[in-house]
Amino acid sequence: MDYFPIFTNLKHKPVLVVGGGHVAMRKIELLNKAGAHIQIVALHLCEKLANMAKKNHIKWLAKIYHAKQLEKVFLVIAATNNSELNSQIYQDATNRYLLANVVDDKSHCSFIFPSIVDRSPVIIAISSSGSAPVLARFLREKIEVLLPSHIGKMAKISDQWRKKVKERFCTSSDRRYFWEKAFNGLFSSQVASGDLDGAKRTLDYQLNDINSSLGEIILVGAGPGNSDLLTLRGLQVMQLADVLLYDYLVSDEILNLGRREADRICVGKRANDHSVTQKEINHMLITLARQGKRVVRLKGGDPLIFGRGGEELQAAAEAGIPFQVVPGITAAVGATAYAGIPLTHRDYAQSVLFMTGYCRANCTVTDWPILARTDQTIVIYMGSIAADDITAQLIKYGRDPTTPVAVISRGTRQDQKVFIGTLETLPALVHHASTPTLLIIGLVVNLHYNLAWYQNTN
Repeated sequence: MDYFPIFTNLKHKPVLVVGGGHVAMRKIELLNKAGAHIQIVALHLCEKLANMAKKNHIKWLAKIYHAKQLEKVFLVIAATNNSELNSQIYQDATNRYLLANVVDDKSHCSFIFPSIVDRSPVIIAISSSGSAPVLARFLREKIEVLLPSHIGKMAKISDQWRKKVKERFCTSSDRRYFWEKAFNGLFSSQVASGDLDGAKRTLDYQLNDINSSLGEIILVGAGPGNSDLLTLRGLQVMQLADVLLYDYLVSDEILNLGRREADRICVGKRANDHSVTQKEINHMLITLARQGKRVVRLKGGDPLIFGRGGEELQAAAEAGIPFQVVPGITAAVGATAYAGIPLTHRDYAQSVLFMTGYCRANCTVTDWPILARTDQTIVIYMGSIAADDITAQLIKYGRDPTTPVAVISRGTRQDQKVFIGTLETLPALVHHASTPTLLIIGLVVNLHYNLAWYQNTN
């Protein structure tokens, strides 16, 4: 271990920084956030440091460095472009048993600045012992992505309950079990959604009955297929799931990102082949949540656009089950972007209309005259089965038979294919496409030839 990792309280402690440029400024910004009393020695200050000095956020101690300035100092940072001066500062500090850091000079550092993930009061510091600072920053970025933003709020609330928990549970194992359940359950979700009062009530409830079952349902949009398009929040929730209920449209690469210990249950439905009815899915969601489980309902695209997510939320609300929603990139947005087809364009389409080509038996008749307008893009989900009728009706109500159309098959995935034709050839195009498919009708389709950037387009 080249450096011993330690967190120190710098509030109101004097720190000397020698140097007044942008490098010094970056270090001072960090020290300022930690509440240090910063004293600076420099011939000149950059504009930002000069403004900080005017506002008394830092103290411009002197223009010339001398060793006496090290008296009653907690830390020393040398950030000048004079290597001899930096070396002298380091030696003076070492002789006085002070911790010193010469920026970008590993051999003259008795302490180093780590890469920091700040979720105060939770702080994560990453260091390569000065050997590979870019690698440390790379790792910090990875952790930033995975660590939920509400962690800090959760820690602050937990601090307020520590005494209560200690009084309620005699052993450390019981206290640990309580907090593990809280951090992986409803309390965490409520903090994430901003319901801090509800989160505090949940802690009190669990404090009185540690064995209580407080499950929840989380509706997650998995995006159009490519795992890169899963949202950060969606990934975080999947990593905490007890049960994953997923549809056929959810790709294996996305499903594999879920918590390994989570039960996986396929409740997929296809047109004319409902292996699990919606009523059965609703019942399953509620039953599992009542068992105290965090149930993630994983749906392709966005769960509230032609995904029956609203019906599942209604069932949860009626049953009194806590729920939340994580939106996803809907297929109309993701697949068309990967196909190089902008849904709107000032020269070709001033509006876009989403519709489904598959409705329940008693749904209202589509308003075809509105759909036949020429200045809009039509995006049709699940339209392959009804392609003949869609073509006939649009042409009947005035849409030009030569209107450009695209059939996007398995959009955003590695085997994506895009079939281009005209409205009158749409029924033939869909026969070549593997499901899931998306139909695009409008002049914007012509832009595909110039804007297509993803592989496997035809």
